[in-house]
Amino acid sequence: MRHLSWLLILVLTTVVTAAEDHSEYFSEPFDTPQEVTATCLECHDDVGESILHTRHWNWQGSTTGEDGSEQVVIGKQNLINNFCISVPSNWPRCTSCHIGYGWQDASFDHSDPGNIDCLVCHDATGTYKKVPTGAGMPDPSVDLLAVAQSVGSTPSRTNCGTCHFDGGGGTGVKHGDMDDMLYEPTRELDVHMGGLDFVCVDCHTTEDHRIPGASHGSMTVNENHISCTDCHDDPELHDNSAINRHLNTLACETCHIPEYARGLPTKTWWDWSQAGEDREAVHDEYGKETYNKKKGEFAWGKDLVPTYAWSNGGASVCRIGDTIDPTAPVALNQLQGGFDDPESRIRPYKVMRGKQPYDAVNYTMIVPHLFGPEGYWKTFDWERAAEIGMASVGQDFSGEVGFVETEMYWPLNHTVAPKEDALRCTVCHIRGDRLDWTALGYDGDPMKTKQKRLESNED
Repeated sequence: MRHLSWLLILVLTTVVTAAEDHSEYFSEPFDTPQEVTATCLECHDDVGESILHTRHWNWQGSTTGEDGSEQVVIGKQNLINNFCISVPSNWPRCTSCHIGYGWQDASFDHSDPGNIDCLVCHDATGTYKKVPTGAGMPDPSVDLLAVAQSVGSTPSRTNCGTCHFDGGGGTGVKHGDMDDMLYEPTRELDVHMGGLDFVCVDCHTTEDHRIPGASHGSMTVNENHISCTDCHDDPELHDNSAINRHLNTLACETCHIPEYARGLPTKTWWDWSQAGEDREAVHDEYGKETYNKKKGEFAWGKDLVPTYAWSNGGASVCRIGDTIDPTAPVALNQLQGGFDDPESRIRPYKVMRGKQPYDAVNYTMIVPHLFGPEGYWKTFDWERAAEIGMASVGQDFSGEVGFVETEMYWPLNHTVAPKEDALRCTVCHIRGDRLDWTALGYDGDPMKTKQKRLESNED
């Protein structure tokens, strides 16, 4: 019975993801993509209103403080990351992955449903694409009529992967568990997508176009999470009772994602301080470039052992304007929870590290203006890039640019390996050294010390 929900999802997916014939609704060529949206909203006006309240549209969510009282609006619009750093002042480039049309600057009207891009999520031809620097506008080569006539009921892996597999500027750059291999994965790479032919929305089930699933890096929230146990909810899921007891301590992914970047390499280091130099391009063993004049130095890795940390699902983040300590690596996000928190579990992470600009007088992270005629990628002038970028978010800039190391935790939830490839007990216990028990709050290997922790009430 425990597998019945999987099979039901698979059957429903097969039924609803096929392209539907909308030719009776779309019969004349369109001059603009907004005309497509207007036609969609003639029948789906309630959908337009729903989308205006989603994180995918606003690139903002909310998070609750650890005491349960604080509500903070956060998202891509006001966070710092250690990839391309920040959305503000770089809108036309960053918003090529927005589900809308024309987010060119801070004046974009998020209350106007007429700029919703229905096609990017519902195209069933596989031909729809956006201009990489076009603020979300479709490529001129796209046949808007053909795409509109093809729309499917639910998004395919291609619809989702176009942005999520290639986040950060290319495949595998940002996420250690998502890359272009997931378009057609093997069972060994991902037991759900490759073994059961799942699409993203089989797990990220949606209501009113609100898609559950929260990253600790771009739209951090203490709610809106999904979990393996949403489907695998049998407390006696494993035949081995000792493994079942581990559910009080470990997230499922900790054992079932033994390595990350198992498909393609992922970026692990990004040093902006080295940008601007006229160097010869060099590629590593994976064929990935390790230097780019516009972006600096990189390092890549493949088949990597995760970093393990306690988490209760929440995190605090570095927002634009926050004061930092440049004498140590700046934590752009910090996981909430710990050994003494019964709601926390040990989870696997990719930790992205890098070096990026900060205001050496005000001790704030810099929002650099990278894209455009006056952007750093054209001028290679950090001071001017900082001046424009900080002005765009209403922040003071002292005129002095320094560089500071940063780190950022990205959860690993995809590329779940088949059960026969899950970690064995001795990989962590007795003879294993995968987990740093002291860092996790233990006095040593609990298999040896018999040390226990508090268990949550629900367990």
